[in-house]
Amino acid sequence: MTKRMALTTLAACILLCQQVFAEEAGLGEIHVEAEPILLPMKSVGDSIYTGDGVTRKGMGLLGEKAKTSVYETVSLIPGVSVETADPYGLSAEQKNMRVRGVRSYLSSMTVSGVPNYGGNPMGPRDYIYDMENMETVSLYKGAAPANLGTGVGDRGGAIELEPLWAKKERSVEISQAVGSFDYLRGFVRADSGGLPTTQTRLSASYSNSRMEKWKGPGDIGPRENANLTVVQPLGDRFQLRMWANYNDIDQDNYRPLTYAQTRALKRNRGLDYFSRLTGDSKLDINYIDYNKSSFTNKDIFWIGDFKVTDSLTATLKPYLSQEDAVIFSGVSGQKPMVQQRIRDIERRGMIADLTYDIHTFSASVGWLGELSKWDITSQNYNLTANGLKYAGYGALLRGGSDDNEVESPYLKIAGKMGAWDMQAGLKYFYYQEPYQMGYVSDKTDPYRLIRAADLDRKSTDYDIWLPTAGIAYNYSKELQFSARYGKNFIRPYAYMPLVSLYNSNRAVFQKQGIQLSDLFDGYDIETSDNIDIGMRYVAERFDISPNLFFSKHKNLLTTIYDARVNLNYQQNIGEATGYGLEIPANIYLTESLTLFMHPTLTWLTYDDDITYMGNTLHAKDKQVVDVPHFMLKTGAIYKYGDFQFSPILTYLSKRYGDVEHKEEISSYWTADMKIDYIRRKILYADELKISFELNNIFDKKYISIINASDDSRQGATSYYVGAPFTAMLSLSLSFK
Repeated sequence: MTKRMALTTLAACILLCQQVFAEEAGLGEIHVEAEPILLPMKSVGDSIYTGDGVTRKGMGLLGEKAKTSVYETVSLIPGVSVETADPYGLSAEQKNMRVRGVRSYLSSMTVSGVPNYGGNPMGPRDYIYDMENMETVSLYKGAAPANLGTGVGDRGGAIELEPLWAKKERSVEISQAVGSFDYLRGFVRADSGGLPTTQTRLSASYSNSRMEKWKGPGDIGPRENANLTVVQPLGDRFQLRMWANYNDIDQDNYRPLTYAQTRALKRNRGLDYFSRLTGDSKLDINYIDYNKSSFTNKDIFWIGDFKVTDSLTATLKPYLSQEDAVIFSGVSGQKPMVQQRIRDIERRGMIADLTYDIHTFSASVGWLGELSKWDITSQNYNLTANGLKYAGYGALLRGGSDDNEVESPYLKIAGKMGAWDMQAGLKYFYYQEPYQMGYVSDKTDPYRLIRAADLDRKSTDYDIWLPTAGIAYNYSKELQFSARYGKNFIRPYAYMPLVSLYNSNRAVFQKQGIQLSDLFDGYDIETSDNIDIGMRYVAERFDISPNLFFSKHKNLLTTIYDARVNLNYQQNIGEATGYGLEIPANIYLTESLTLFMHPTLTWLTYDDDITYMGNTLHAKDKQVVDVPHFMLKTGAIYKYGDFQFSPILTYLSKRYGDVEHKEEISSYWTADMKIDYIRRKILYADELKISFELNNIFDKKYISIINASDDSRQGATSYYVGAPFTAMLSLSLSFK
């Protein structure tokens, strides 16, 4: 879609909204009560709406795929594109989200402000929660609130999950879903209500999900999730809450396509891993048992709220997070092999906050501290006639007894003066990595490690100041104008590729006197300066919130060419500029019919060309890899008696798999439909809900995931096919 066509579409959306408003007088004084699917959100202590929140109604609108994936849940929000290989949101780390063009693993995610993230890949784990246990999901796309525990960074936006804490009333919720490709998911949650004497409230939930892959052999799942919350009032001024979550999933992975294979998508759509070994190592790297993953995540935190006075509240949040993962993948090359990646990560932290809130003024001061241990390794296996043969680590970096350390104090103030709302914040982020010693595997005895001093990494400190500011003018009860600024960041990442490249070419680097630490000296914190200018108009029959955004990205991890060794590797030297327009709009035609349109225009382009292997890649002013210029999510919610019909259309304009735009991926539409039957007070149940979902109704053949670095050269990108037509049926009962 051209820029002119995209702008014309947006103009038509605005004109339609204006037309509905102009005709409002002719419709009479009818008060339309509609529960929104998206709401403007502000973080605790803020005075200005800086985020978008998906309500529980919005989560329900997206159906099964939003029950196990945070990214699928926020896909309703303008500026967000979600790419996935499976139709139910079940697969772990085979999906991608971009926020205003920036990749999801450069974003942050928190639960009640407590950070969720891991490494290899860096970033949030979106697949570890049952979304039935969440009250709201908020996304801050520009400036992130200073009090959010952003962990490693938020250049790609900040997601805040607020749990559905143990309820004050006793209740039970049960649901069962079935669908195409032998999809099965059962979920149960029980809330105790306030117990006698202590008024303790507890909730416990469990789910089990699984499906056969829609192509090729293997399964996604079983995925098991358990969640527990406890709420304990202690007098009038103190409350203690506990939240614990366990998630475990085993999966067989989907196989990506090459760009050449995408050119014959009808023929190659079903191409996947093999169910049997062939005896040819070049082919056997595509054996299904050599391309599988398992992930286990355990998270627990406590929140203690103490109301010191009516205006002053102190909060403590200690937390613990553990992740264990094993990922097998076939690796092509001159000598094909199978690589086993192992992650063993433990994070221990504390958040302390003191908030003063009185009438039109509030101030918060806080601190996040975290210690973590990261044991991330890769083990190689050669393919033989008798199966896999261990070939060692290749290279291994081991730290001493010291932990990785994060320190992040913050301050924020907010106030109101007449029709003006104002807020400002300042956060300091400090990150220290301990000294690591290098080893290589003995070529004759791969179980024996040999000390390699040139692979040592010195202890490294990174720090940055992160200011935010915002102002809003309330012109009337219906109309507000706002402007916001914020600096976002992401700490250095993508360590393993650099270690592997150095180890594979040690002799070449050593000849030039280059050690691994010299390459890491070129790593730095990526930053973005973000400006948003918007308005929000809320009438009886529609609301609209156009928003202009601008971002300047610096120190981006970019591939460079090093003539000393005739090799390419990544360093933090890139720059990019982003800008665009988002126009979320809802039209409440009647009490039974709501229309929504969420169009987005995005430009995210490199500021300069990229030098690669002595050649210049003409990247300047070209759209970053995988970023569509135009996106639209639109649909309707129509209620008829006990039924609700919700058709949704999603459109993405064309994208590219390389910086020079030689690998073009076509635009696509998909159409989904959800039909709900809701009956209250039936037999012993407080509510019965039956849902029937149809996704990709017209069985559109399209590329969903483009798996590449933003500075990918032609030929280095892999592509995943979008899921085919899928049908599912779910039944849920709630008892009170």
